[in-house]
Amino acid sequence: MFKKFISKFKKDNQESAKKEQEDVQNSENTIEKPIEEIKPIENEIKEEVLEKIEESIQEKIVEQAEDATEKEEENQIEEQKREKKLSFFAKLKKGLTKTREGIAGKVDEVLKTYKKVDEELFEELEEILITSDAGVHTTMEIIDRLRSMAKERKITEAQDLKELLKEILGELLEMEKTHALNVESSPTIVLMVGVNGVGKTTSIGKIAHQLKSQGKKVLLAAGDTFRAAAIDQLEIWANRVGVDVIKHQEGADPAAVIYDAIQSAKARKMDVLICDTAGRLHNKKNLMNELGKVAKVVDREYPEASKEVLLVLDATTGQNAIQQAKIFKEVTDITGVVLTKLDGTAKGGVVLGISSELDIPVKLIGVGEGMDDLQKFVPQDFVNALFGEEN
Repeated sequence: MFKKFISKFKKDNQESAKKEQEDVQNSENTIEKPIEEIKPIENEIKEEVLEKIEESIQEKIVEQAEDATEKEEENQIEEQKREKKLSFFAKLKKGLTKTREGIAGKVDEVLKTYKKVDEELFEELEEILITSDAGVHTTMEIIDRLRSMAKERKITEAQDLKELLKEILGELLEMEKTHALNVESSPTIVLMVGVNGVGKTTSIGKIAHQLKSQGKKVLLAAGDTFRAAAIDQLEIWANRVGVDVIKHQEGADPAAVIYDAIQSAKARKMDVLICDTAGRLHNKKNLMNELGKVAKVVDREYPEASKEVLLVLDATTGQNAIQQAKIFKEVTDITGVVLTKLDGTAKGGVVLGISSELDIPVKLIGVGEGMDDLQKFVPQDFVNALFGEEN
């Protein structure tokens, strides 16, 4: 009996110990299981954090690269602008070679031969300006101012008159006028006037090229219906530039062509409409009538458009160009002058005569045959290039 009891007690103790051991094992398993479940989550969180850190670093690298690229692009644009400006000035300087030799070159020679400022020196300078086609009236104005300012500033050395002369020419050309082409607002209509052979159609093509390169939508109108091949010549330029042209048959009414061109420009939302006009000067009355009709059509059909009336003159014709300008000024409201072929003459003093005698700003000058050789007229650049100075 006692043995049975002992045997049962041991068995119970063993079962109890086994149960306790199982409970401990289960308890350990219960603790390990959540740890095992947490580890993948912990690893996932670590990966996400690392990914975010890496993304942040990459974003900063990209931002810095973009900033550097943007800065580099800005520097390149500024450099291109500077190079373009220098390029334009170099072309201007080269284009004015003949005029520089005819004016500045002769001025230098005269100043070298005189030590002191006297009346004979002023007469020599006067002759240089007159023979360069500055015009008698303009020349007298320049020399009078030179004489007066030299006296005021007590200039006695001949060489010191050069800087004074440059100053006077710069002021004469500025004359509180705007030399910028009035084509910034949209829509704008530009009427090109001038006699045949001055380079009117070529100037239209070059202006269209410049405006298109600025992102403007440009349309041409072949309003010179009287000159043989004028329409064909304008079409050639239109194709070269990549713009459209509105035309009628040869001999058609110019006002009718301009009317159709205005309607087309409106419908197609063009920024600039450039109109060629007849260049006959044999009868001032006919010229007045033709330009008058065109002006009425423009005022009636396109009142919302900004208007620019550009007179094209050939610099090689000298004083004759000024006479042409006077006639056109009588029959229409000229807002600016386009002076072509300035590179082909030693008598570029006509620029001074136009600014002084006609009170019309020179807006564009032709210093070569290339597409970009019709340049904006900047008075100080012109004077610097004329005297061979750096800009």
